Amino acid sequence: MGFNVRMVTPAPTPGPVSAPGSPSGVTVPRQVRIGYGVGSVCTATFSTVPGLLLLFYMTNVLAIPAWIAGLVAFLPKVWDVVINPWVGQRSDRTVSRFGARRPWMLAGALFLPVTFVATFAGPPLTGLPAAAYVAVCYFLTATAYAFYEVPYKAMPAEMTEDYHERSSILQWKMVFVGLAILLSGAVAPAIAGREVSGYRLMGVIIGGVLLVSMLASFFGTAKAPVVARAEAEPSIRAQFAAARTSRPFMILLGMSCAQMFSAGMLLAGAPYFATYTLRDPGATTTLFLCIVGPLLVTMPAWVRLSKRYDKRGAMLLGSALFFAGTVAMALSGQFGAAYAHVAVLFVGIGYAGLQLLQFSMLSDVIVYDAAVTGKRRAGVFTGLWTAAETVVFAFGALVFGWLLGVAGFVESDPKTPVEQPESAVQAVLYGGTLIPALVMAVAIVLVRRYTLTSEEIEKAGVRPPEA
Repeated sequence: MGFNVRMVTPAPTPGPVSAPGSPSGVTVPRQVRIGYGVGSVCTATFSTVPGLLLLFYMTNVLAIPAWIAGLVAFLPKVWDVVINPWVGQRSDRTVSRFGARRPWMLAGALFLPVTFVATFAGPPLTGLPAAAYVAVCYFLTATAYAFYEVPYKAMPAEMTEDYHERSSILQWKMVFVGLAILLSGAVAPAIAGREVSGYRLMGVIIGGVLLVSMLASFFGTAKAPVVARAEAEPSIRAQFAAARTSRPFMILLGMSCAQMFSAGMLLAGAPYFATYTLRDPGATTTLFLCIVGPLLVTMPAWVRLSKRYDKRGAMLLGSALFFAGTVAMALSGQFGAAYAHVAVLFVGIGYAGLQLLQFSMLSDVIVYDAAVTGKRRAGVFTGLWTAAETVVFAFGALVFGWLLGVAGFVESDPKTPVEQPESAVQAVLYGGTLIPALVMAVAIVLVRRYTLTSEEIEKAGVRPPEA
């Protein structure tokens, strides 16, 4: 593949590289910040498009029964529990002329677009054979994505020890995340439509976006500074054991899992909500714009709120808005499409806060853990984090698919549309809104137990980061 990678046990963590202009001695060049940020176009797009369209593609285009489609969307993600920590461990130990993380990112860039295109290729199959085909392709896609995502998310903690610099990197990342989610969530459904040919074209276009984003990030981070290397745990079991020693990480992980389950179930249900509740399949695009639009315009407000009320207070507010919006959506049958879009807008405002604060709080946990233990375990934490995040996000789609199956949802293809029973329509409306609200309530409880505030970080001897 053009590079030689050796796995070694890292030397003791070096001190910061001396350079002027930053309290920690390292200023991350603007081109590196942008180069890193553009890579999030891949992570945001890949999280959005399958979560929004994969289940509907299987049940309403490939005529796969809903409960089987839910399994197909979920089971490849279980593999993330193994592959993500493994990639985190191996990238912690990698020594190459491209650095520790970038060879893995390049491997993901070479394989992910191909497997993504294959997943939505729309083979001349329906039912169980189609399910088997999609399952294999999506399994390979999940593997290729892990090669890119885990090392990508581990990089900021190694670029600089100055939190203002890390905030700057994060701000660029969130700009690209917002743009990617907005464009992919709005454009992908419009391209896909309800025909096999549309999904095939969508897969090719989105696959091209993934390729450009990953290669741009690989080359854009070529000059990224490395102020410290993470310490690799000897085994995956040791990684789980290490994570359990960090109470802030475990609480944050549980909170994020509850939030991602809610978001995954809501996103998987969006095309069904538009089709069977609002009776307008085209409303999938406008509903999604209400969810992700606030990500672009409310970010400065969430940063200010996190400074005024600390990140925990801002996270409570974001979770509460998400909860209120999903509960309100359950009344859309009585109040109509305009009301539904307003309710979803509240969900979107809350979701914007969650997106910013989750990643920022994870960086806090990594830095705090290094301060109190003397170890750098960015790869361990990000590997476990991304594994749990993707699994529970897909689990939301699984639960929604099973709910539809129990309610009697009838699978179909574009040539033979069917009228759904009233029980399935009710499951779309209430199950796809109230269940996410209930799980978000669990997340709110966990947020209240999260104690890693700016004061606690200061006590550990490190400067509190911005959002």
